[in-house]
Amino acid sequence: MEAPGGLWIALTVWAAFAQTLRNTVQRSLTASLGTLGATLVRFLYGLPFALAWLACVHLWRAEPVPALGWAFLGWVTLGAVAQIAGTAFLLLAMEARSFALGVAYSKTELLQIAVFGLAFLGDPVTLPVALAVACGTLGVLLLSPADPRRPFAALLTGLTTRPALLGLASGAGFAFAAVGYRGAALALDGSFLMRAATALAAAQFIQTFLLGGWLLWKTPRVVADTLHLWRPSLFAGLMGAAASAGWFSAFALQPASHVRTLGLIELVFSYAVSRKLFRESLSWLELAGMAFLAAGIAVITLSG
Repeated sequence: MEAPGGLWIALTVWAAFAQTLRNTVQRSLTASLGTLGATLVRFLYGLPFALAWLACVHLWRAEPVPALGWAFLGWVTLGAVAQIAGTAFLLLAMEARSFALGVAYSKTELLQIAVFGLAFLGDPVTLPVALAVACGTLGVLLLSPADPRRPFAALLTGLTTRPALLGLASGAGFAFAAVGYRGAALALDGSFLMRAATALAAAQFIQTFLLGGWLLWKTPRVVADTLHLWRPSLFAGLMGAAASAGWFSAFALQPASHVRTLGLIELVFSYAVSRKLFRESLSWLELAGMAFLAAGIAVITLSG
């Protein structure tokens, strides 16, 4: 199945929009389930929808599920574990004394994706892509500065602190996850839809098994609570699976650096929702961040 050249753009925008909805629901569940419980929801309740999507692709295209070789299993396991690790490091960074610094450093994910994609998959980093990644990273850092009064000085002076290192580790985790998922899709035969659906189902199964098993061992009450709150969790799982379907399909078509840079449009959606609901105005720093964000999105879209 040949995909239209610009299809990855539509898939990425859809993924970012669905992820915004999922995050909104997850935030409402965090108060009852805690951060890890709300994280489990996206995997546990997303898994049935991921399997349903795989079945739909199989029936619609009359295409067999591809054989799962060792290369695929290695890449998808790397992606699944790295995503959980990235979340864990981010939580540790947020618990640290200077949590804002850790969160800011976690936003270097885009830069790390470009480096890891080139090193492990041979995805090229052209000048337009490098420019888009730099603009996107700068925009995100301005939108979530460690210190609004001196955003860049705080990054430089805090480079060797524990929160900064945890933030960098979190960014690396999410970067390896994106590269791992693209590697998994490339390791399979078949159409891009079948490769994406297979990779998503496998990743969601691994994550449900690992995080669910760990929570059952450590805090079984959290798992019981996620089952009790099945109604709101079901919608979160649906939106999580819908978002992941878009991400994985886009990863099957384009380098991870392209996809994740364009995916920053999620922040535009979030700010639009925030302004609509809370009628908040943007500071000059946030306006500058949005400008760089828009520039990065525009460059990666035109170059793709």
